[in-house]
Amino acid sequence: MAASGHLPYRNGVTATTGLHVGLAGSAELVVSRADTAAAVGSGDVEVLATPRLVALCEEATTRAVEGALPSGWTTVAMRVRFDHLAPVAIGTVVRADATVHRIEGKRVVFTVSASDASGLVGAGRVTRVAVERDRFLAKAR
Repeated sequence: MAASGHLPYRNGVTATTGLHVGLAGSAELVVSRADTAAAVGSGDVEVLATPRLVALCEEATTRAVEGALPSGWTTVAMRVRFDHLAPVAIGTVVRADATVHRIEGKRVVFTVSASDASGLVGAGRVTRVAVERDRFLAKAR
């Protein structure tokens, strides 16, 4: 995805996209027992699991680019760099926010953060890659 807003197709044809730096999305979660470290196997405590918090941030990234890609295209996660900064109790509302920070070819780099009523609970970067959905699924084993 060049800065001009074009996405290269595999046959060299380009499609104009609405993808650009600054696009933003968000997602919210009310933490339940199913979202805890004990439930997902990433620990033995009844607080929001890091993998669940990262998934919430990824949901925000996908919402940021909804409608910005050509028909038949999507993004898939490639890299996550994330710091989980504070524990979050069951029943707490957590909001994740994602903003397109940089576009490098088919790679889209997002800044992400997650907060509850007490403040920041996590932050980092998520890199996703734009792919043709059918072609990508054909490669899955």
